[in-house]
Amino acid sequence: MQLETYISDLLYRYECVTVPEFGAFLSQRVSATVHETTNAFYPPKKRLSFNEQIQTNDGLLARYIADVEKIPFETANEKIAKRVKSLKSNLTEGTTLSFDNIGDLKLNVEGKIEFDPSYHLNYLTDAFGLSQLVSPAVTREVYKEEVEAIEKVIPLIITPERRKTKPYLKYAAIALIALTISGLVSGNYYVNEIKSQNQIAQEEANTQLETKIQEATFIISNPLPAATLNVSKQSGNYHIVAGAFRVEENCLTKVKQLQEQGFKARKIGINKYGLHQVAYASFNDRNEALRELNSIRQNNNESAWLLVKDLN
Repeated sequence: MQLETYISDLLYRYECVTVPEFGAFLSQRVSATVHETTNAFYPPKKRLSFNEQIQTNDGLLARYIADVEKIPFETANEKIAKRVKSLKSNLTEGTTLSFDNIGDLKLNVEGKIEFDPSYHLNYLTDAFGLSQLVSPAVTREVYKEEVEAIEKVIPLIITPERRKTKPYLKYAAIALIALTISGLVSGNYYVNEIKSQNQIAQEEANTQLETKIQEATFIISNPLPAATLNVSKQSGNYHIVAGAFRVEENCLTKVKQLQEQGFKARKIGINKYGLHQVAYASFNDRNEALRELNSIRQNNNESAWLLVKDLN
């Protein structure tokens, strides 16, 4: 069984793919970057890591294998357990495990698994089709130095030129100034007259407005108190799934039970199998969701698993 192929398929859609009794492969979104030395532009991607502490079976990998190979869920779990046993044996013998398009796994001197990720595939579907781009360096300073060198060899000399004035232009200018002064005087008189009329109209309008306000003050004697309503809405793309039910009534019962236990439980829709899914809670932060998932698995439900999905 090509276990790494199934893990690779799931990494495109999920940020946590757990191999029971072995560890979990995690992916985290990384923004586009620029290499300062090579001027290379790298598109956004998913960075892979491995966590040996997460080993609880969430059923995700087994369900996917069962769907692809058309085998029962229990048989898929048995095949995974058999492959994990072989992987652990190879690691103990000092063999480096190479998972295609995922990375290499080996044991260090302390007996812990070290992971060296592969960069052959970009698991971020939003960046599909984007590739590395190298931009040539800008050479503005070189051009500036060349211009300065040319100016030193061929200096620029500006010779002032005297302009001859024509006598009739002087008289035309005097006439224009006289007309301008006359227009300003008459214009100022007209503007002052308009301002006076506007001020009278404004005072009348203010008097009428004060009368209306006084009348409204006596009419509204008992204003209603303001009402404040606080609404708390669950949001986030990381959902800790408690279970899935064929009958919606059972789904609602499960939500009520979890809420009575103190969880922010809710329905999160119907999956592709037609089952009504119930979540313990939803989170915006991935690390916070993983911490809560481990706590729920230890204290409440070992079968709880993490769903990454935008429900808004």
